[in-house]
Amino acid sequence: MSPETAVVLVNIGTPNSPAVKDVRSYLREFLGDKRVITLPWLFRKILVNLIIAPFRGPKSAKLYQAIWTEKGSPLLVNSLKLGDALQSEMGDSFHIFTAMRYGNPSMDDTLQKIAKGSFRKVILVPMYPQYADSTTGTTIAYFRKLMNKYTISAEEKIVDPFFQHPGFIGSFKNRILACNPETYNHILFSFHGLPVDQTEKMHPGITCGQAGCSHKYYDVNAMCYNASCYETARLIAKACNLSENSYSVAFQSRLGLKWLQPYTDKVVEEKALQGVENMLIVSPAFVADCLETIYELGVEYKHLFIENGGKKFKLVESLNDDPAWVKGLAEIIGANQEI
Repeated sequence: MSPETAVVLVNIGTPNSPAVKDVRSYLREFLGDKRVITLPWLFRKILVNLIIAPFRGPKSAKLYQAIWTEKGSPLLVNSLKLGDALQSEMGDSFHIFTAMRYGNPSMDDTLQKIAKGSFRKVILVPMYPQYADSTTGTTIAYFRKLMNKYTISAEEKIVDPFFQHPGFIGSFKNRILACNPETYNHILFSFHGLPVDQTEKMHPGITCGQAGCSHKYYDVNAMCYNASCYETARLIAKACNLSENSYSVAFQSRLGLKWLQPYTDKVVEEKALQGVENMLIVSPAFVADCLETIYELGVEYKHLFIENGGKKFKLVESLNDDPAWVKGLAEIIGANQEI
């Protein structure tokens, strides 16, 4: 019997290889998206094609080369393993597809395959726990464009951000507790950074400070990435029985000046200089380990911590294809079957 439901797991993307030309191609596709860099078309093209890709490409290629595995990009490998595990968990009524918003396997190729099938439902799962227009938003927009392009008549459902789901919270709880958090002086929750204006446009006319995004999550800031990140940290901390003064929240991977603060690298440095000897770092903005977790957090920030007086620095592994997460994700998808 053919599966009735297609499930499309979409992550942000990865280069085809760590070669400079492939990394440049990936950067052009990724950063050329108007939802990622929100500049007018001409300025965005000049910035990406004449400045970022040419000059950042070789540097980024070296970082990818440092983490690349025999099987390929860690993000792709981890995503495919999750897809396989989810397929086993959900059974023959579902066909699990793994795709990338930028790079391969592409969403375009994936939706072409779905169009050739006889699916009654298509469920899109943006693999970003918290909503951001530059991740979830662009993925949804492109999905709908492709559904129309290939005239796919199947009913569609888009899974909402799942950072509050018990399966997600519980899976990160397990990851953290397995690292014996009580043996660390401080736990840092690091989330991918975003420009402030991209987050504050989700509550127009109100700044994140005015909305209280760092300390409460409610109807006013329900779609704000900043507020969602702080709420994620609070929920995981509560599940792990962490005291308020034992952890903090910061934002990594900034590309500009007016990005969400505090910055992860600055917090790591400051904590070490303040005498924190042991730090545990976890990034609940990612469900699969990738360049930003493996290298930026696990290598660069570890060196930064040690250089400034810290002694022990450990990165909590992301969820990847952890059995608890596979079951949690199956529950999230299962709750979205009724269309």
